[in-house]
This record gives sequence, C-alpha cells and structure tokens, in this order.
Amino acid sequence: MTGSNKLQQKLNYQIQPGGRLTGHLRVPGDKSISHRSIMLGSLADGTTRVEGFLEGEDSLATLNAFRQMGVSIEGPDAGRLTIHGVGIDGLHAPQDPLDLGNSGTSMRLLTGLLAGQGMTVTLTGDSSLSGRPMKRVIDPLSQMGADIGSTAGFTAPLQIHHRSRLQGIDYLLPMASAQVKSALLLAGLRAQGETCVAEPAPTRDHTERMLQGFGYPVRRSGNRICLTGGGRLTGCDIDIPADISSATFFLVGAAIAEGSEMVLEHVGINPTRDGVISILKLMGADLELINEREVGGEPVADIRIGSSRLHGIEIPEQLVPLAIDEFPALFVAAACAEGETRLRGAEELRVKESDRIQVMAEGLQRLGIQADPTPDGILIQGGTLGGGRVESYGDHRIAMSFAIAGLRAKDPIEIADCANVNTSFPGFVSVASAAGLRIEEVVN
Repeated sequence: MTGSNKLQQKLNYQIQPGGRLTGHLRVPGDKSISHRSIMLGSLADGTTRVEGFLEGEDSLATLNAFRQMGVSIEGPDAGRLTIHGVGIDGLHAPQDPLDLGNSGTSMRLLTGLLAGQGMTVTLTGDSSLSGRPMKRVIDPLSQMGADIGSTAGFTAPLQIHHRSRLQGIDYLLPMASAQVKSALLLAGLRAQGETCVAEPAPTRDHTERMLQGFGYPVRRSGNRICLTGGGRLTGCDIDIPADISSATFFLVGAAIAEGSEMVLEHVGINPTRDGVISILKLMGADLELINEREVGGEPVADIRIGSSRLHGIEIPEQLVPLAIDEFPALFVAAACAEGETRLRGAEELRVKESDRIQVMAEGLQRLGIQADPTPDGILIQGGTLGGGRVESYGDHRIAMSFAIAGLRAKDPIEIADCANVNTSFPGFVSVASAAGLRIEEVVN
C-alpha cells in the first residue's frame, strides 16, 4: 500500500444495536482543566505537579507548545505531570510555528496568553481548526494593544507580533464564551492596570478558579471578573477531576438503554459546567450525585444513573451555556424521549469543531428521527432510532454521540471519520466496549 493511500484511510465506528451500560467507570481527566494546568503551571514560579491530566491530542498540543517555548515538563505518565515553571515573563519565542492540531481552546487561550509576552509567534492548526472563527478573540485583544495577524476571514494561522506591554480594558462579551473570557484574563496578566470581562451569561470558570489556586488575585462582582496585571503565580499541586463532557456519553447511554446502571466516578461538577445534569433530570433521568466533595478548588462527585423513560422538554435558555459541549449527546437523549424537545439560544454550536446543530440534525434524520434545525437551536421529535451511515465530519463529540445512539437503535450504525475522538477521549472504544456498548473500529 502506498503512503498516499494510507493517508486517505479513515477510522470509522461500527455499532451493533442494543446492549446496556453497567459498572463503575472513571472517564479521562477534564480537558479544559488539563489545558489550563499546563498554561498556568508554565507561567508559575516553582514546580507544579498534576494528577489526572488528559493525555488526549488537544491537551498534548498545549503541552508540546510550552515545551517549544522552553518549559521543562516531565511526563505525562499515567496522567501525572511535573511542570518546572519559568515565571510570568520567562517564555522563549519558539523557533517554529506552534501547531495546535484540532484544539480551539489551545489556540484561543494561547492567543491571549502570548499577546503580551513580548515575542513574535505563529499559531497554526489542522484544517478544522483553521476554519474556526478567531475574530471574537482578536478584536478585544487588539483593543488591549495586541498586534495579531490572520487570514482575511479572521481564521488561523495567527501571527502574534512583538508588543512589550498591553493595556487592560473593561470588556463586555457580545456572547457568552469561556474561551474568549479566559484569553482576555490571561492577556491581562501582563497588561498595565486592570482587565475586566463582563459576561452576558455564566460560562465555565476554570481559569478564575485556577488563577486563585496559583495565588493570583481575581475579583468577581456579579457578572464581571477582574484582575490586575503584574502579579506572580506560584507553583502548586493540581488533581484534575474526570471530564463531565466525556462522562455525558455514558450518562445519556445509561439513561436510554433499558437495564443500564452505572456509576461515573470523580466527575467534575463545576456549577458553570453542570447543565447536562439539570437537563437530564428535567427529562426524567434516574440520576443522583453521591460522595460530593471538593478537590483542588473544583467540586467533584460520583454520579449514579440508571435507565428511565425520558420525556421531551423545552430546554431552559439559562442552562445552555452550562451544557454547550454536551448538546450532541443530549440530542440523542431527545431522540429517545417521548414527545418533543426544543433548544433555543445555542447559536455557538454552529461554530464548534463542526456545525453541531446541522450535523446532528442530518445524522438523526438519517436514523429516522424528525430533527428540524433552527438558526439558534433544534426541534427534535422523539421516535425510534433506525440504522445507517452517519457522518461525524471529524468532530469527536458527534462521533461519540452517534456511537451511544446504537444502544437504542434497531439496526447497525456506521459512523464515518472518527479519528479525532482521540483529541478528548483516548481509549473511548475500549472503555465503551467494556461498559457494554457494541462498538468496533473499522479502517477503510
């Protein structure tokens, strides 16, 4: 076989219908927190030790970027890292562009972090990342004095040019986005004066929590988060909880598959990320939190869930930002529920790794479900899932969501283009198979 033919091969999933999910499971570490542990640990004075690091392609892209900028990082070894911080102003300009693969979090947060570092650097990514919008980060950073070049469509590659010091700003986010908020706060670390970000709805607050864990003062008043530039970070120990976004596939799977009973262990239940729990409960899921505790400033719990008869709901708009990454899986729950489920106010789903509203609608329709996309959401009529071939368009959450749909499908489901599942959930197939999903990888 020639090299070009190998490159053209794609990893697909083949799901046999039926099955149930059982047992105790700890899914991989939280991706958002894994990214931030590398970023802040690198900028800290002293050593940071990390447990539970997600060894997926996205977070490894962040790790490799900081190694290219002169940070010594030991590991990962079974989720353990030791980061020897270089201080807030100790990064070195990399010799080559930083390739961030498929990771939008890496690109947006690093754009902010590096904007005031006094170096010139280029950020690149794969074809999917290179199509994702960066204007929402570039515009406010430019107001702070950053000099950032991009394509005419404000996409990667991004060129961050040398600027010695940024100026803090007071910025109202046009739409709720944890990535934009975090990019501005990270830029504010090296800016003159105060940087404040006001958000129209709550978004995940891992950056604020972790900054405080590293000893950097962050002030919150209502919907405004502020910090003053010029401080220092101090190395610390971080225990990363299991990722609620990865746990969601098993929460939905256990809810829809008759005879299922699972406990998801050590799951992060940060109140800015727990929308999926609230939504599943509103749909009638048999779900409870047990052994609630706090680990390293992040709330954690074990989640017990069993199969139940779900019913369609109007998803409350205030929960949308708290479950933005979990909606592809929740759409599968809606397809298996009795009645109609409607989502509004989720236009951000159209600019993720894929247009998740359109892609999920097309896939559900192919499986025999009435799913009508709208500009900012979707209307799903619960029904009987059939089988067929669906496209994931290289989006990891789409691939895993349709995999879980196989638990209630009448016929086999083939999911195309699933290699990017490794960006967030390495080992998904073996973990899901052990839990009871009838799944196998097929290369063609």
